Amino acid sequence: MSRFYVGSEVGQLKKVLVHRPELSLRRLTPSNCEDLLFDDVLRIEQAGAEHDAFQNVLREQGAEVFVLRDVLAETLANPEAKAWVLDRQINEFRYGPALAREVRAYFDDMSTSDLASHLIGGLTVSELNSNSGSPTLGMLTETDFILDPIPNHLFTRDTSCWVYGGVSVNPMAKPARKRETVHMRAIYKFHPMFKDADFHTYYGDTDQNYDLGTIEGGDVLVIGRGAVLIGMSERTTPQGVESLTRSLFKTGQATKVIALELPKARSCMHLDTVFTHMDIDCFTYYPDIMKGNNCWELTPGDNEDIAFTQVTDGFTNSIARALDLDTLRMIPTGGDVFEAEREQWNDANNVLAVKPGTVVTYERNVYTIENMQKAGIEVLTIPGEDLGRGRGGARCMSCPMERDDI
Repeated sequence: MSRFYVGSEVGQLKKVLVHRPELSLRRLTPSNCEDLLFDDVLRIEQAGAEHDAFQNVLREQGAEVFVLRDVLAETLANPEAKAWVLDRQINEFRYGPALAREVRAYFDDMSTSDLASHLIGGLTVSELNSNSGSPTLGMLTETDFILDPIPNHLFTRDTSCWVYGGVSVNPMAKPARKRETVHMRAIYKFHPMFKDADFHTYYGDTDQNYDLGTIEGGDVLVIGRGAVLIGMSERTTPQGVESLTRSLFKTGQATKVIALELPKARSCMHLDTVFTHMDIDCFTYYPDIMKGNNCWELTPGDNEDIAFTQVTDGFTNSIARALDLDTLRMIPTGGDVFEAEREQWNDANNVLAVKPGTVVTYERNVYTIENMQKAGIEVLTIPGEDLGRGRGGARCMSCPMERDDI
């Protein structure tokens, strides 16, 4: 039976889920990219080649790499899973009864491979080629989307995150990303690899409206030894943190959660854009994050309640305590103040550890790489001239599903 367990941020990486750029990113244009949460459009062939290089590095480092579109297609091969997914994305209230029937029939007739591509890549009016006469359709142009693409699937880290012996299937903050969660819920529920595996599902696996209780995996760092560090950002709320924490404690999978308030800035969308783990005692950070943030330690209380303690001596001391270390090695973004800001924007701090002291990052971040190497970190570089335009680095683009403890 497959084992799914993530015991740290830096232990040996064994299984990881990624998403190679394809149809959804080909449909990204200057006029729609902002709505789809991208700052720029990518050259798809180039971004795909760069992603292949990323996958190769992961495999060379001993990780088994799973590609999301393929895993989704394998899931949809189960008729029950296919119906479950379509039930949650196509309904009369979204399309009107006539168009809903037609879209559903169109998808029902597709091969599982094409269906996976279109669920991620979207469906246009011209592709449907409808003659239903539906007013919903009549008010759209040929190139309008009946089903929007979800290019942010590229960032597999956010939609679900494995924490010790279980997974959180995250309710996403932005409408453009909510359908991603449907796909991940289906995969963990129906795919043969997960169907009979033994793991907890902590949060997000119901059809309810989670309201303000949103959480995204880029804010969740499994720092190890029973501790989890979670950033409260523009996408992850205190309400989401509290809900996930309660489940982590109830299942006994974690003993402490450190909740850190982040600056509400686009450059600091998730914790891992400014702070990631490189070795047991070593972190890379963007200096702006060190400026007097509120921080709390959450521990199990009575009757499944949570005990909250505000941290007064800084979040790095809280991390050191949780890891039973005297001090942490803190490696800042490289270069002068201008170079550091540029490199942080290009994901210099968003590194993925593949084992203790070895990280993957974009080759363009030369000053930060220099700082890491001086600190004894082995840096494996990947190209990111186009991939990096999505504003996500190696950590954002990876969802570890099995990783060793520290």
